[in-house]
Amino acid sequence: MDLKGFDHPGRPTADGTLPAGARSVKVMIAGGFGTGKTTMVRSVSDIKPLTTEETLTQASADVDNLIGVADKQETTVSLDFGKIGINEQLVLYLFGTPGQERFWFLWNGLFKGALGAVVLVDTRRLASSFRAIEEMERQKVPFVIALNVFPDSKEHPIDEIRDALDIPPHTPVVACDARDRASSRDVLIALIRHLKERSAVALESR
Repeated sequence: MDLKGFDHPGRPTADGTLPAGARSVKVMIAGGFGTGKTTMVRSVSDIKPLTTEETLTQASADVDNLIGVADKQETTVSLDFGKIGINEQLVLYLFGTPGQERFWFLWNGLFKGALGAVVLVDTRRLASSFRAIEEMERQKVPFVIALNVFPDSKEHPIDEIRDALDIPPHTPVVACDARDRASSRDVLIALIRHLKERSAVALESR
């Protein structure tokens, strides 16, 4: 996996097509309900993102767990899609997963062909992202943990978060603000760096 220079800003084409010689990579943006997946795709995408958000209604009150996200008014019912050029040689296609349990059946199809994933975590509701982490491990998709900072989030040492989520030492854990393009882009760069390191280790072990 040659991703030399991936951490330098790219110049995406105006018409949304891939630059000549560029490589495209599928990346998943996963996590629990209300952890900021749609927000991250919207903030970082070079193109107008495709979203499938619908208004939460009283009819879903007994189905969707709104503990900790009572003010949330919309929810993703299928997927979010966006694109970002990391540099002139690397373009990431971003697929945001639905967070509610009733839409988890869509995950198997969404993860097909994914090179890696970002798992967004709300530190106020760690348990909401357990299923996403389990899915990464089950499907053997390399991932990084992104701790999305909300206004009332409390600071916790990274080691405590890692232990609480039962994350192995080699899996990166980074803090971010999903509303901020630069912060979200840094998370994606951390993922690409993680994939590059894994590739190097695999080559050395041959």
